[in-house]
Amino acid sequence: MNKKLIIYIIFFLMGGLLFAQQNIGSQKGDTIISLELNIDNTVTFRLKSPKASSVAIRGDWMSTHEPAPMKKSGDGIWTYTTDVLSSDLYMYTFNVDGSQIIDPGNVFSLRDVNSLFSKFYINGGKGDYYQVHDSPHGNVTRTWYESKVLKMNRRMTIYTPPGYEANTESYPVLYLLHGSGGDEEAWITLGCVSRIMDNLIAEGKVEPMIVVMPNGNASKEAAPGETPENLSYTPMMSHELPGFTDGIYELSFHEIIHFIEKYYRVKSEKNTRAIAGLSMGGFHSLYISANNPELFDYIGLFSPAIKFPGIKSAIYNDLDTKLFLLKENEYELYWIGCGNKDFLFNDVKKYLNRLDSLGLSYTYDESTRGHIWSNWRAYLLEFAPLLFK
Repeated sequence: MNKKLIIYIIFFLMGGLLFAQQNIGSQKGDTIISLELNIDNTVTFRLKSPKASSVAIRGDWMSTHEPAPMKKSGDGIWTYTTDVLSSDLYMYTFNVDGSQIIDPGNVFSLRDVNSLFSKFYINGGKGDYYQVHDSPHGNVTRTWYESKVLKMNRRMTIYTPPGYEANTESYPVLYLLHGSGGDEEAWITLGCVSRIMDNLIAEGKVEPMIVVMPNGNASKEAAPGETPENLSYTPMMSHELPGFTDGIYELSFHEIIHFIEKYYRVKSEKNTRAIAGLSMGGFHSLYISANNPELFDYIGLFSPAIKFPGIKSAIYNDLDTKLFLLKENEYELYWIGCGNKDFLFNDVKKYLNRLDSLGLSYTYDESTRGHIWSNWRAYLLEFAPLLFK
């Protein structure tokens, strides 16, 4: 072997080593236990910030939006311990001298709209369903379909149940829609759909099904960072985007169904299709089902927005007539859930009165708390076992 070749190999290996070790030095030498799950289901948080003048914590278990102050010890560590928490997935952030940060000692985080949150679980109940267990797993894919109505290729997330690739069976489908500020990533990350479905299927509590999670923002192809705009499109609430309430997304929804029924092994009868959504997705589910009474036997509205200002499409007109036609076409389940502290609660109650006046049957679950993912994950846990029976 000649000398030049040996030198080249040495530099090649050194370059690979340096690249592989890119993050050496970024590890924290002065570590603390920033998140401690106590035996009584309280949680203790710690943040080392000796120069900070004030540190607080904000968690979605709190009944107020105001962050709770943390106490500083002599070594510059700020501490806070919660009350006893019920089983769930929880999200939190720290506020250091007015700046919101995630927990630097917790590598597990989630994005909700344009904010990052650290996360943890409390076991012993519904929180168990949001975690991975030693059971058969389904697969999650992101795929693109052409929308001629919206004049673009669009991305959606699809869950297929355990064993889908190894058999020739056809499956029922749940179309699951996100809320304002969400995208095709929301339900699979914040909503823990794949874990919920894996665990419910493993326990025999649900019919194995495909779950389709499309992007409900009519003017966008995909989630932030997944479009040709790349990093110039940052997360925002859906009402800030064009096409928010012009009805075009509802009009385009048949393209999603057509794509799924063409490229996936799914059953295509009305009694093998369900649609559900949270908040804005509940609004979409309400009007897609009302305008297409022949499509779905199972409808779920999770903290649904019943109305939006500025709506300007016939899709949203004559709702009573459309609901009556939905009743005439018959359906298996019309399921509605809302928290009693939700800012949409009064609108939902009025909508229930409207359904009563029209003689439509429904199932209603009034939970506690507000407009939060804790409720929507729990609603999916209740709704999914009722499908396709």
